[in-house]
Amino acid sequence: MAVPKITGQNTVLTLVERGSARSFHIDSTTIAQVAPIIRENISRESRLMTDEANIYPEFGADFASHDAVNHGEKEYVRYWNEVTDKTRPDGKPQVETTTITTNTVEGYYSIFKRSMKGIYQHCSEKHLQRYLSEFDFRYSNRIALGVDDGERADLAVKGAAGKRLTYRQAN
Repeated sequence: MAVPKITGQNTVLTLVERGSARSFHIDSTTIAQVAPIIRENISRESRLMTDEANIYPEFGADFASHDAVNHGEKEYVRYWNEVTDKTRPDGKPQVETTTITTNTVEGYYSIFKRSMKGIYQHCSEKHLQRYLSEFDFRYSNRIALGVDDGERADLAVKGAAGKRLTYRQAN
């Protein structure tokens, strides 16, 4: 999960679980803006991984675990080893390694930013959520997950079923 903010740019909150993404255009990175989105969209059984932003500890305790990497200290991944009750075939205790990182969401933003600069060049704030939804769909239905271009097109058409496809409002 990440909330990039650069002066003069819009604020976006993206929740990424390996394989799928959900993005939200938000006004600010306050707890009042971020907490409801997090609580409504992430299962309490999830392991929350964030950067060091001071808003996350406020609701991190609501989840199975909450770990953060400290980008300010140039920490982008951290490994945590835990001895389990299980034993290896040689009789020694089994150690499980947990990887704490925000690299998945950083990769999502990398793709999003390259596409915005390379394909669209400009996106007004009015339409930002539409662009985010498109990229969420494409990220969540990509070849690496076994969804080819034809299947993705079929899913897009099925998603439009029963919806009025017009930009203008009905009179």
